[in-house]
Amino acid sequence: MHCVHFDNSFSGWRKAAREMLQCKMPPHQISWLGTGDAGGLFDQAEAQAPQIQPGSVARVPRQLLEFLESAARFRVHDRWSLLYRILWRVAQGDHAAMLPGDIDGSELHTRLKAVRREAHHMHAFLRFQPRDLALGAPQFVAWHEPAHDILQSASEHFAERMGRHSWLIATPDDGMYWDGQRMQYQQPCPPHWQQLARAQDDDQGEALWLAYYGSTFNPARLNRSVMETNLPVRFWKNLPEGPLIPRLMSQARAGAQRDGQAEAVARQTGKSIKYQAPARTAGDKVSENADPDLPR
Repeated sequence: MHCVHFDNSFSGWRKAAREMLQCKMPPHQISWLGTGDAGGLFDQAEAQAPQIQPGSVARVPRQLLEFLESAARFRVHDRWSLLYRILWRVAQGDHAAMLPGDIDGSELHTRLKAVRREAHHMHAFLRFQPRDLALGAPQFVAWHEPAHDILQSASEHFAERMGRHSWLIATPDDGMYWDGQRMQYQQPCPPHWQQLARAQDDDQGEALWLAYYGSTFNPARLNRSVMETNLPVRFWKNLPEGPLIPRLMSQARAGAQRDGQAEAVARQTGKSIKYQAPARTAGDKVSENADPDLPR
């Protein structure tokens, strides 16, 4: 087994994979070891590096490279092995490896879908907390715990929407800082970034948001399984409204679903309005079976 060491980035893997293709090295003979990865029991570097075959320049579709780059963000122990196996097959002329109907292609598209969904979750469930302007940049901070390595690719979304406001997103693995003009990506995430993002500052707007969320929660339409599919439980702890959700769901199961509204709204008596039918004129036509007391 030939061990290939690289920096655990897609660009580093791509460079190493190109060399392996030029050496005609089949997938089953390669063990991919990124930074910090430990080799297996039978993994060992060969005494002599494989020789690049003359004239062996592989050409693959651009779409394949886009697929591979996106799938590389999926966290799994064999992420690089699958990518090289697909790359090897396509380079050999087997383009079915890119298709969902293929055994490797099916796994590839499953990972692509999971990465896209995780990016959507980040866009939907990341919450920035404002900081005191006297403390300087960043003006907003957020802590997020994604299941896959999507921070670097998904952060452009926030730069487009936050304008020149500076912000920081920290995760257990990496971090992104936007100063209003440029992105700064760090992996691993600096400890002081993590500390800054996890600090609980007083936010005067949070109480207003919690009151709004609680009053608009509709227990009559609660479907727990659907809710947990669209808003996974693992995100609740980092959402301002997260602590409210279990209580609101408990109230719904305890009978609040009868009201279809928040308890405070349901208790209001409302107001009755008396209806008075409009006066008829001589020109109005009345059906024989019509009730004269009903308006038309």
